Amino acid sequence: MKRRKRDATTITKFSHVEKTNNSDSKKNRKKYIYLTASFATLAAIIIYLFFLTQDLPSLTKLEQIDPALATHVYSQDGEIIKSFYTKNRSITPYEKFPEHLVQALLGTEDRKFFDHWGVDIQGIFRSIVMSIVKFEKAKGTSTLTMQLARNLNVGFGLERTWVRKIKEIFTSIQIERTYSKKEIIEMYLNINFFGSNSFGIQSAARNFFSKDVEELTVEESALLIGVLKGQSLYNPINNPERAFARRNVVLNSMLNVGYLTKTQYDTVINIPLNLDPAQDDDVIAPYFTEYIRKQLNQLQDSLGVNVYEDGLRVYTTLNTEIQKYMEQAVDSNIVKMENRARNQKALRKLKKEMSDSAFTEMTKLQIAFLCIEPENGHILAMIGGRDFNDSKWNRATQMKRQPGSAFKPFLYTAAIDNGYTPADEFYNQPVVFINPDSSRWTPKNYNEKVSGLLSLRVALRNSKNLISIRLIQEIGPRIVAQYAKRMGISTPIRPVPSLALGTSEVIPLDLVASYATFSNNGVYVKPISILRIEDKTGNVIYQQRSEHKEVLSKETAYIMTDMLQDVMKRGTGYPVRRDYKFYGPAGGKTGTTNEFTDAWFVGFTPHLVAGVWVGFDDPSLTLGSGMAGGVVALPFWGQFVKTVYDSLNFPPAEFKEAVNVLKIKICKETKKLPTPYCPKKIEELFNVKFKPTETCDVHVGPTQGSKTRRRRF
Repeated sequence: MKRRKRDATTITKFSHVEKTNNSDSKKNRKKYIYLTASFATLAAIIIYLFFLTQDLPSLTKLEQIDPALATHVYSQDGEIIKSFYTKNRSITPYEKFPEHLVQALLGTEDRKFFDHWGVDIQGIFRSIVMSIVKFEKAKGTSTLTMQLARNLNVGFGLERTWVRKIKEIFTSIQIERTYSKKEIIEMYLNINFFGSNSFGIQSAARNFFSKDVEELTVEESALLIGVLKGQSLYNPINNPERAFARRNVVLNSMLNVGYLTKTQYDTVINIPLNLDPAQDDDVIAPYFTEYIRKQLNQLQDSLGVNVYEDGLRVYTTLNTEIQKYMEQAVDSNIVKMENRARNQKALRKLKKEMSDSAFTEMTKLQIAFLCIEPENGHILAMIGGRDFNDSKWNRATQMKRQPGSAFKPFLYTAAIDNGYTPADEFYNQPVVFINPDSSRWTPKNYNEKVSGLLSLRVALRNSKNLISIRLIQEIGPRIVAQYAKRMGISTPIRPVPSLALGTSEVIPLDLVASYATFSNNGVYVKPISILRIEDKTGNVIYQQRSEHKEVLSKETAYIMTDMLQDVMKRGTGYPVRRDYKFYGPAGGKTGTTNEFTDAWFVGFTPHLVAGVWVGFDDPSLTLGSGMAGGVVALPFWGQFVKTVYDSLNFPPAEFKEAVNVLKIKICKETKKLPTPYCPKKIEELFNVKFKPTETCDVHVGPTQGSKTRRRRF
């Protein structure tokens, strides 16, 4: 019995041990399963995070944040006249941010910005709790740095998910390790979109208030920061009431944080928005800036830049004051000239054949107007048409039209350069040409009058066509064409007798630049519009210098300058002095084509050369009888130059004289050296090589000699 009891006790003991072992085994298995699951979960999380972070921006990319920046075009006097961009953004350094702008940003978007390392742990925990309790999407966890990470366009997407948040967190930590707090604020304000095509705070300040960042007031800063919550919803232009309310929310946040005192808050809370949006029609010199844009497009491949994203600074030759005076001259005269043209017989007849709108469009008077600095070829002002928004075709640089008598200076230059003198005479008599098709060409003077002998000086002064035709017959059209080419005319020149009357088309820019050769001592300077281009860090990557080429002797240039001054003093250019009271040194020439299709005036002073073309785009339309260059084009030039000289402080200057040009007294009748018996004597300029050597043989005393004169037929 005892043995049996012992056996029972033993069995019970062993049974207890077995139960204990089984319990421990189960615990171990549970612990193993738990640890395995934990490691598996951790591994899964690590693997998930690993793959999740594969598309995060690299460290190199974060160290070289390079947002698309607008290229700015500057005038000669330092004004931004145009910007080219895919995103209208400029970089403003932190030092230029008003303190209240930064305070408005931090008070509204991230009050703990200077205390965290890119992530707001409390905010994330709060968001997790809210998402569990209320089943809401993650929100309210983004720091300023996380918002910057999202705005850097690194592929996070815009949907509010924890996946995006995780990516933002990792990127934010890296940004905080790479940049200082001030640099992060600087990037944030420069990269963000503020609505209305405003990328960056500077663009927003210009677009909404027409001012720079550093000029923003407290309430203006609050408005712009408020827009960031919803660029469309709170756009102050489209939704002023919502924008006003949102602005005051930002101001209230600044009050709560202590950035504003109660007195300051009460002062600004009711101030109106006072928007001053930049207007597209305020663009300065649109034809000029488009001319610049086309040049930049041609240069960008060779320079290795993107004009629309690389934040270039393009410094040009344009003078905004001179451009303003040019536009004023156009505005003052164009409608008056247009009405005169529309009221002439041919156009009145045309009006009866079409609708009013069609007639108005067809007979819209157009203009090309240029001003260049002779010494260096800088284009100071440019107008390429009546309305850039209506027509972007630049008539100043792209149009080819006949110059009429404005071409005659090339003819006279060829003559003077080849031994003719201003005193040489030709008969102002009709000439007849037989064309290749057997038809007759009988050129006439503008007023259809004829006379006897006229000197080259008088013929140019009064723009006598018949003298020009006789002169080109002697010199040869090919020689004249060569001189026009040497002096800057790039279009084909047809070497025919009618070339003397300007029948070969020219580009206004070429014609104006060629006239600068006279006042520039025979040196042609190719016109330029870009001085230099800098990259966004200020390095000069392109520089353009004027190309100078001596194409005329100083003697020829000076004699021609003097003859063209005579045009202004008592010739076809005299209305500049009579009507506009401009009495400074100046030379110039009118131009009118057949049937009064084109009207020109090109003139120069020691400081500038300017040219005007006026006409219709359709060359089959006439300006009307009597609408010559001196009537239609000269008024624009006269008002413009008079205003420029009255407004700008040009130093006194005269045209440079040539040492080997002599002013010699000659007999007015024979054009030879006078005797004591010559009744009338005049002074004339002569190249020393071609000065008169013969003495008058008509007025020789009581007995008159044979009447021989130097004349041309």
